[in-house]
Amino acid sequence: MAQAIRPLAIVTGASTGIGLELAKEAANHGYDLLIAADEPAIETAATELRALNVNVDAVQADLSTTEGVDKLLAATRGREVEALLANAGRGLGKGFLDEDFNEARKVVDTNITGTIYLIHKVGQSMRARRAGKILITGSIAGFMPGSFQAIYNGTKSFLNSFSFAIRDELKDTGVTVTCLMPGPTETEFFERADLMDTSVGQGKKDDAGMVARVGFEAMMKGEGDVVSGWKNKIQSAVANVLPAGVTAALHRGMAEPGSGKQ
Repeated sequence: MAQAIRPLAIVTGASTGIGLELAKEAANHGYDLLIAADEPAIETAATELRALNVNVDAVQADLSTTEGVDKLLAATRGREVEALLANAGRGLGKGFLDEDFNEARKVVDTNITGTIYLIHKVGQSMRARRAGKILITGSIAGFMPGSFQAIYNGTKSFLNSFSFAIRDELKDTGVTVTCLMPGPTETEFFERADLMDTSVGQGKKDDAGMVARVGFEAMMKGEGDVVSGWKNKIQSAVANVLPAGVTAALHRGMAEPGSGKQ
């Protein structure tokens, strides 16, 4: 990657969906890009992003592993990371006991382990120079027990909590931490998570570009968290006051296999 006067942003999960849109936002705001995903489509995304007249390096790596994260970090070639947009994530539908455990573990390792390892490494450098911005893609799913998405919702609950905790830890360091908490968004997530026969999988979703724009703007302002979309703001507020048993039942209605239109 050629050294340039533009700041560098890392965007993970950038091959499609919210991650690709976040990368576009970063490019349009003057960042060079280091993008990563665990699929060959990351190269297609890189070609698209280079049309925005920024330097783009792409890394195909399994970000559920420390080895994959290390491969991504090596691609910085020692260049300082000014913005880290930790967006990579996986979902998984159906009842927990009916899931393949290796797939369930992959969700945990991608959403949590790989994400916090990357933040730990990049965040230490940011703190040392007292500058940097971190955006973590959480979810309003983290506000409610996810019947038939138990692992996914649990990981997003962790990320929501984690982001607030490290934001407080870093409050006097010049490093900001922002948590983007979208609702259902028009991406490949639902198909990949085998949720297309569910109510949430078939329902109306937010535009990924809108979600990314809201999250990126919040990161640039140094805000602590942002819920994208007014319906999601209402849903998250309601979830915070209802008993967990009630919200679990509500989630069942959205995510139970066969709950969509036949």
